[in-house]
Amino acid sequence: MPPSPVSLLSALALLAPLTVLNPGFEQGAEGWEFGPGTGVATNYPHGGGRLAYLDAGAGRTVSQTVTAAAAGAYDVSAWIATGGPNGRYAARVNGTERAALTLPASANYRRYTLSRIFLAAGDRLEIRFESGDGWVNADDVMLSPASPADPAVRSSDPRIVEMFDWAKRKANSWVHLPGTRGPLNVDERQPGGDGTGTYAPSYWAGYANRSGFYSRDMAHQLAGAGVLGLHAENKAMLTAFAGSATKQHKYYPVWAFNFDDSTYLSIDYRNPSTFVREVPAPFELVQKAEEAYRWSGDRAYLDDPRLWDFYRHATGEFVDLHDGLKDNGAVKVAEGTGGGIFQGTASYNEQSGEPLAEAGDGIGSQYQAYRAMAALARAKGDCVLASRYDRKAGELKTYYNTVWSGPGSGADMVRGYTTDGRALTGWGKENSWFMPMKRIVDPGPRREAYLDYIDEQASGTDRPTNIEALTYLPDTFFANNRNDTAWKWMKHVYDRKDVQHVNTRQGTNGDYPEVSFTLLGQTVEGLMGVTPDAPRHALTTQSRLPSGMDWLALDGLAVGDSRFSLRHDGATASALTHVSGGAAYTWEARFPGRHATVTVDGVARPARTKVVDGATYTYATVTVAPGRTVTARVG
Repeated sequence: MPPSPVSLLSALALLAPLTVLNPGFEQGAEGWEFGPGTGVATNYPHGGGRLAYLDAGAGRTVSQTVTAAAAGAYDVSAWIATGGPNGRYAARVNGTERAALTLPASANYRRYTLSRIFLAAGDRLEIRFESGDGWVNADDVMLSPASPADPAVRSSDPRIVEMFDWAKRKANSWVHLPGTRGPLNVDERQPGGDGTGTYAPSYWAGYANRSGFYSRDMAHQLAGAGVLGLHAENKAMLTAFAGSATKQHKYYPVWAFNFDDSTYLSIDYRNPSTFVREVPAPFELVQKAEEAYRWSGDRAYLDDPRLWDFYRHATGEFVDLHDGLKDNGAVKVAEGTGGGIFQGTASYNEQSGEPLAEAGDGIGSQYQAYRAMAALARAKGDCVLASRYDRKAGELKTYYNTVWSGPGSGADMVRGYTTDGRALTGWGKENSWFMPMKRIVDPGPRREAYLDYIDEQASGTDRPTNIEALTYLPDTFFANNRNDTAWKWMKHVYDRKDVQHVNTRQGTNGDYPEVSFTLLGQTVEGLMGVTPDAPRHALTTQSRLPSGMDWLALDGLAVGDSRFSLRHDGATASALTHVSGGAAYTWEARFPGRHATVTVDGVARPARTKVVDGATYTYATVTVAPGRTVTARVG
């Protein structure tokens, strides 16, 4: 006779470093202590079929105490709805309160997190819900390991400090503690899932009411995860997608995995010929693997055959297999079927209804995948392969700018082709903004006009209604040095974090994981202009501070095994401190524009300049040993 879910959870609690029993109250009172005026109900669960409730009034509590088997730091999250203010959500360690939140009135479930609770082996952690002026409902408690990196920002602008602190805590709350047992195949049709599994290194990337991570979301969240040092999670998730891109799947990765990193999320996968797939995804995963390699310095990105075969197939056989509807001459462009998402779409824009064969986000992502493959091959020492992919990237970009995108600008630029060969212009959302975001559009007046058009359309009546689409806009404008516009969109996304998501089952916009992860990445790679290169012990920075932000400093920047502090004062002065690490780093301090001299630690040097994607920079290259601070300025 198989063990019951309750006995299985109890057994795992003895083995895991920290385990919450019955986190969704599906086994009734098991593991929890209920005071008077509290209990388990079925009327309004967040997930599954049950929840814990506390009646209105003082002194009512629901709690669970767990013992840490080993030292560690944890985040504790729960979905909570309230009928009035002044309820409390708290964590106590050995009887002493370590963290607490006073709950506002919110009849819709919101996710609350108590962050970075440090425990020694044998410490007793009490998770506690307390009543307030109205009823309190609690559900779906989750433990997360505190992130390996704990970066923080300081600034003349308090808005970015508040935003970054919120995003850091919220993003880390989505990380799964490996070894946790949890439900599989949870979705809106089966809120309790169809079984349980052991969760692997992973984080939520997709709807919060589904038990999995999605290729598109994960690709966009990877930079923010890198900022938090979540390298194990990034690698495990990328490897899962890579392993699914089989010949049987025509080298598409599956669209979504459960948190066990091995089973496909059933709502998006029916069989090997009928599963959700979108052309940009395999290309984005190649690009993001190269980025993860630069953040972590982990040679598995070069040496793991599953990953390497995926890069090779995605930029080779995948393109060959999915090119044929439109004649692109000597250049190959991967295509969709013109059908729905279960037949393979050309674009991430799932709502357009256009029968697209080729789309701007697909061809832009393909270009960046070629560039990433060249960089990975070069890092592996295969200069012949690197040169081949450099050439393929250059040919694709030339073809895009001279033929594919047509002669128009703004609303007249081509952003896709239908299966019957018609060129599409106008507003295509993802298949519009991905083109400049992926830097396939040549610099110059045409690109600037198109960026103006994107900003205008995204601000108008046909703007995307889902917040996760808008999270791409800061990346688009930072990539093209439109700093003020990028910052405007960061603030817009953050300002709407407490608004209910268009998918009501998802919760608020801020409880869509992509929002917090992307704000982290956009602060570090966008505003701070950080390009990490851990394998070569190198770091490039470029101030992209917007108007009105006089200075911005980042502490606890983790690149490989080193930690840094970085400060920009306007666009003319930067300081880098190599706080700790095993090797000196080469710092390229970039400044926009052409300047006569660069002063490094008070000593003037002749200026060197370079042009990158149409923009001119003055720069200095400096070796920064551990324990050293270096300042660079132009003017």
